[in-house]
Amino acid sequence: MSFLVRQIALKSSGEEIVRPSVVEIPELTIGRDSACGVHLPDLAVNPRHARVSQGKDGLLTITAIGDQPFAVNGRSTLEAVIDPVVGAELTFGGHRISVSRDSDSGVPVLTVRRVEALSESAEDKDITTVYTLKGLLPGKRMSAWAFAVMVLIAFLAFPIYSYMTYKPLAMQEKVRRPDGFHADQTWSSGPLSLAHKNLGSDCQACHTQAFVAVTDNACLTCHTKDAHDHIADKGRLLKARGEPTGMAALQRTVANAFNRPAGRCVDCHTEHEGEAAMPATQQKFCADCHDGMKGRLPDTKIADAADFGTAHPQFRPMIISGMDGDKPLFQRATWAPGVQENNGLKFTHGQHLSRTNGIAQMVRRMPGKFAANDALECADCHKADATGTRFKPVVMEDSCQICHSLSFDQVGGTFRTLRHGEPEQVVAELRAFYRGGAPARPANLSGLARRIPGDAAMRSTAADYARAVRFYPTRAEQAVAQVFTKDGMCYDCHTVTRGGPAASAGFAVQKVVQNDRYFQKGWFDHKAHDKTDCADCHTAAGTSNKATDLLVPGIDGKGGCRSCHVGGEGAKLAAVSVKSPVVSSCAMCHSYHMDSGAPWVPAKDRKKNDVQTVAVADRPRFPVKLQ
Repeated sequence: MSFLVRQIALKSSGEEIVRPSVVEIPELTIGRDSACGVHLPDLAVNPRHARVSQGKDGLLTITAIGDQPFAVNGRSTLEAVIDPVVGAELTFGGHRISVSRDSDSGVPVLTVRRVEALSESAEDKDITTVYTLKGLLPGKRMSAWAFAVMVLIAFLAFPIYSYMTYKPLAMQEKVRRPDGFHADQTWSSGPLSLAHKNLGSDCQACHTQAFVAVTDNACLTCHTKDAHDHIADKGRLLKARGEPTGMAALQRTVANAFNRPAGRCVDCHTEHEGEAAMPATQQKFCADCHDGMKGRLPDTKIADAADFGTAHPQFRPMIISGMDGDKPLFQRATWAPGVQENNGLKFTHGQHLSRTNGIAQMVRRMPGKFAANDALECADCHKADATGTRFKPVVMEDSCQICHSLSFDQVGGTFRTLRHGEPEQVVAELRAFYRGGAPARPANLSGLARRIPGDAAMRSTAADYARAVRFYPTRAEQAVAQVFTKDGMCYDCHTVTRGGPAASAGFAVQKVVQNDRYFQKGWFDHKAHDKTDCADCHTAAGTSNKATDLLVPGIDGKGGCRSCHVGGEGAKLAAVSVKSPVVSSCAMCHSYHMDSGAPWVPAKDRKKNDVQTVAVADRPRFPVKLQ
């Protein structure tokens, strides 16, 4: 059954607005409830006030649902029967409903109109605005303009004034704004990280120019020692990264248009993203450039790398390749089992670590002098520096002299020793020793000695003694030659050649150089491996019979780093067997801002009391001069 409901509203001009709707329902409900077929928003009307039904004869029956009546043609009633052809007017609170029949379709029509209030509860007020302050406030237009002006003053004019007031402080490392609120802080997009937390109220420290993106010079004002360029050529760096495509290319174009060129510090070190510590460098950050870089930079000497476990080139240690006077020459060489390094010594690890030869027997005869009582151990000579990162240089007087004595004379209970590391002084001491003495006087030249009768025997003995005194100094040269030649004190351990100065009797001893860092482009920390036996990594030390053998492990094979370390995502080569895998991203060994220090590690990942700096004072330093 259908009903045509027409809702009539009035404009402020008095013009009527008619909203007709056809309701297909057997029984029509009238009430304040929005679910009713005829909705009357009037407090004088019950939520479900009355129902309307149509009989077969076309008559409408209106029945009150509750005890509250309604009016039909001015008469109050609880029920009424109305002929739509004749029509009638129903009253519900402040609403009038005219009942009629549509001339075209014959459908009953209920025309709803709000009239003047008949009671206080049904006064002519919009129910949605009864409890508002609309009449007490300015109009919408006035309010909009007022708020717009307030926003411009508070968030544009005042911040610009605050910024310009302290602009002279920009690009000054040790000058800060006074504490307190500054209006341009309202432009901040979020709190600073913990590293820059103290700059929270000092916008000029980074934003040196108004409406210009943060520049690298602003960063380098403070970061003078820890922000080395990855490479000097920024254009080449961007080329290694590759040209962006798709949406990334569009973003790059927009950024360039707004003075935000690629390759700046803030590309990686983003700020205003929360009060947290800087996260660890993700492996993807390195792999984006180094994976397939040969294809983008064909002339590069750097091999492609993407993951330590599966895609990392062989190590290239920096080894000593020769000497330039007293300074060593260094050369990077691809690691291989046969790589040699000439450091000037004839020392062999295999001989000194043996448990059966004469050195081991000497150790057993001196209990308590060494780390073990049956043979030498690595710790007898190699001592960690103050940080535990590397080892101090081996000192002859501390580690070698207990076995390799340089004594050449004894006066009472005191031994005279030759100067180590000073060939000229060694020669001078030996010559002085033989020049200051004389051969023992023959007994038969003394007054109390028995001798053969006759002057001839005495003259013969005197001549022999005079000859011995004359040639006694030549024994010094013999001693010098013995020290610097085969089986001599110096020759057995050092590389000795001819062509030295007269002060050293023509002998030249090659300067000994101990390489303190083989991996100049990566970081290795012995302290992190202090639970591992030396021989687990330096597997060839016990059998090495050449002083020039490079005992630093490579990436693969027995003792190689991949024996324990897998890639940043835990990946490894199928042929590699790893018992206790250590997940190792690029940032474990490499630092973007390359220097002589350790890669940066987040505070939560650092061990307690872990100091990641090198004790420079513990070792001699040589500038790396490449050959």
